[in-house]
Amino acid sequence: MSNYVPILVLLVIAAAFAIGSVITGSLVGPKRYNRAKLDAYECGIEPSPEPAGPHRFPVKFYLTAMLFIVFDIEIIFLYPWAVAFGSLGVFGLVEMVMFIATVFVAYAYVWRRGGLEWD
Repeated sequence: MSNYVPILVLLVIAAAFAIGSVITGSLVGPKRYNRAKLDAYECGIEPSPEPAGPHRFPVKFYLTAMLFIVFDIEIIFLYPWAVAFGSLGVFGLVEMVMFIATVFVAYAYVWRRGGLEWD
């Protein structure tokens, strides 16, 4: 259990910083409201009325979300390896190089297919 105490302390400090920043910002920050600040942020584009029925999102949204999930999950596998690197030795290093090569091949494939371009 004593191995997890530094992690718990770090989580408590991070949570305290996040909550403290939000509270301090709301107490100290300027409170000059106007119409532009109260409008929804739409990346500088005026929102246009949409049809009442269901509408389709471009497939690019879904592809980007799936790519993010795939690469994010692959990167999560690096954390246990980094923690156990000392006990794995050369075998662990070779296995991780093969894993990263596989991730790189997938990344290169997506890049060549235009999955990272946003038009």
